[in-house]
Amino acid sequence: MEVVDEALPRRMRAGRKPPRSAAPGQNPSLECAYITRNIPTYDLVSEESLIRIEATADRILAEIGIEFRDDPEAVELFRKAGGEVREVREGAWNIRFAPGLIRNLCKTAPPRFTQLARNRARSVEIGGDAMVFAPAYGSPFIMETDGNRRYGTLADFQNLIKLGQSSPWLHHSGGTICEPTDIPVNKRHLDMVYSHMRYSDRGFLGSITAPERAADSIAMCRILFGSDVMDRNCVIMGNFNSTSPLVWDGVSTKGIRVYAEAGQGSIHLPFLLGGAVSPVTMAGAVAQSLAESMVGVALTQLVRPGAPALIATFLSSLSLRSGSPTFGTPEPALGSLVMGQLARRMNLPLRCSGNFSTSKLPDAQAMTQSMMSMMAAVQCGANYILHSAGFLDGLLSMSFEKFVLDCDLCGALHAYLKGIDVSEDALGFEALAEGGPGAHMFGTQHTLRHYETAYWDSGMDDYQTWETWNEQGREDSITRAERRWKATLAAYEAPPMDVAVDDELKEFVARKKASMPDLWY
Repeated sequence: MEVVDEALPRRMRAGRKPPRSAAPGQNPSLECAYITRNIPTYDLVSEESLIRIEATADRILAEIGIEFRDDPEAVELFRKAGGEVREVREGAWNIRFAPGLIRNLCKTAPPRFTQLARNRARSVEIGGDAMVFAPAYGSPFIMETDGNRRYGTLADFQNLIKLGQSSPWLHHSGGTICEPTDIPVNKRHLDMVYSHMRYSDRGFLGSITAPERAADSIAMCRILFGSDVMDRNCVIMGNFNSTSPLVWDGVSTKGIRVYAEAGQGSIHLPFLLGGAVSPVTMAGAVAQSLAESMVGVALTQLVRPGAPALIATFLSSLSLRSGSPTFGTPEPALGSLVMGQLARRMNLPLRCSGNFSTSKLPDAQAMTQSMMSMMAAVQCGANYILHSAGFLDGLLSMSFEKFVLDCDLCGALHAYLKGIDVSEDALGFEALAEGGPGAHMFGTQHTLRHYETAYWDSGMDDYQTWETWNEQGREDSITRAERRWKATLAAYEAPPMDVAVDDELKEFVARKKASMPDLWY
């Protein structure tokens, strides 16, 4: 899609503010609106294996088909495109697709696009060698430091936006960071979208829980960005789930069509629990994920060829003894690597993985599981990584402490993805030559020139000697993280917004809320 190059209108200029600096010693040279990867992706399986997975996805679509529910308009679009439609009951249709049909429909989706942010300096590229980190999404609970959890509120939701906005290591404000359960179900989307607009100047995800809520998200973006800007650019995305196995329900497909009709972005995500809603074997889960996600992307292109769309996957293993989901395990990490290969073959942007964990505290289990799944996302070449910060309790809970620990890990990944410099200066011959054998290099010109940027310096890890750590109270990482997020919120300043635009947004929210009764289910 076209990115506006002319001078920004006043409503957007008001949000232009350079990204905040990292804390001293955290290598601010790594800060960026999004990451441009300088390390290669990892190709796990052979060409022959990829062909077999693609053939299985095609076979799923051709011989089993996808069930569509409560959206005859979407069914008719696929019928006209060549799908074999059969009504299975009132309001439900099975559609089978000849091998290659869905893949061909996906070809008009852009391989890379820009999501414009309120602050143009924070606009992100999605696709190719670009990588975007966004917070976790969808948790109903907040996990406290003592391991007790409570339902999330709008205040929690807004505080998590503020923490994300304050971190130089995230690039996107995300979407439903937690459910604000103190707001009626049919109205909370208005508060969530407004909160992203007001407390962050980055890109964000809109509502997807009903087509009318998707439409409200689009309407609010027209107020924030202006219709002229929005008509030519992607300024919002929706994150849509299929109902696995092999179902796309009307809530999702109608919402997908709302975003696509407006030329806005959408993510098409099967949430697969191995052994429950997908084959227990990872190759089978990947094939199913590919089939379901491609159908979502294809729908966007039937509505509006060229609409931005991401292929996506959420692979999870299952404890077959208890039936509980298990996150951060090695098999789904391998599946993400394969999905990266498949996405590159389709020339589509990819969303997958994140800092996943089933731990109830931001402890060793939480961070080792997170590292397993996050590294898979990094190595597979994912372009948009939701769940990059705060994910705990198998996605049921957000943790403020885990949020800042995950952000710190994302900072380390900025350094990792930058790759290694082998220029003449980086080879450091002069550092050795200046003092010669036996001389330390603390004072060499080479060291002095590079000491601020040579290494990633964690803002959360403890590097002190045991004696100093002991004398200062033996703080663990959870204690440090709690202190960090509280200090960050205390220092937070909202990015500026044009007063007239803010007033118009608040009036829209108030008017929409007044037009309907409260619903709590």
